[in-house]
Amino acid sequence: MQPGRTPAETPGKWLPKVAEWLQPAAKITQPKEDWMKSRVRRRLMNAGFRGDEAPTIYFGSKAALAVAFFVLTFILAVGDMREKLPLLLPLMTAIGYYLPNVFLILSMRQRKREIFEAFPDALDLMVVCVEAGLGLDAAIAKVGDEIGKTSSALGDEFRLVNLELRAGLTRDQALRNLALRTGVGDIDALVAMLIQADKFGTSIADSLRVHADGMRTKRMLRAEEAAQKLPVKLVFPVVFFIFPALFLVLLGPSMLALARILGPVMSGT
Repeated sequence: MQPGRTPAETPGKWLPKVAEWLQPAAKITQPKEDWMKSRVRRRLMNAGFRGDEAPTIYFGSKAALAVAFFVLTFILAVGDMREKLPLLLPLMTAIGYYLPNVFLILSMRQRKREIFEAFPDALDLMVVCVEAGLGLDAAIAKVGDEIGKTSSALGDEFRLVNLELRAGLTRDQALRNLALRTGVGDIDALVAMLIQADKFGTSIADSLRVHADGMRTKRMLRAEEAAQKLPVKLVFPVVFFIFPALFLVLLGPSMLALARILGPVMSGT
């Protein structure tokens, strides 16, 4: 976990208490590998969970949910379900164990998407700041304050970069930490470009403008791709929900009228 924490990421008072309760359970599921190189640590950072209590809550909830699902399945199983307990208990225990993984992956994807959507606007602001005469460090601080009004996740990341720079970290390392925390490939490419531009003395404003245009194009292409997939995704809702209701509205009166006409005839025969 990163030692710095922005105000937007300050946890509530209940998180340390939950971490304290889950501490014994976390020791059961927490791996013995090097935590600084762990893939789970990187995922927690990408999802925005950088507090000291985050790994304890994550690993503790895995063990607690596994036990809770096991006990609830055993208690709620009635009738014929009792015979299926040898299959249900391992299944429900596995679901409880991997449920925090699903939550973490969904949170990570949502945060990455939010950062990706807001990043071209942040680059435009950075270009304006650099062309106005601000240095790159001052531009990062300014963009962090401004972009935080529309994207809190990206604003927090830029503010954290500014805090690391003020703490004495080199610009290259602070930018690499930004790419590592976000996990967005486009930010990784931007960091590499900024490091190269700083090393060879090329224009940072021009590099930022080209990168911003490329990201904006990629965002538009992604939106067009999602729009083209929409008809395929609508097939099942249309077939199973809209068409039956439509047939009922269109053919219902005709079927009722036909039943009134054929009813006496069929009863007479």
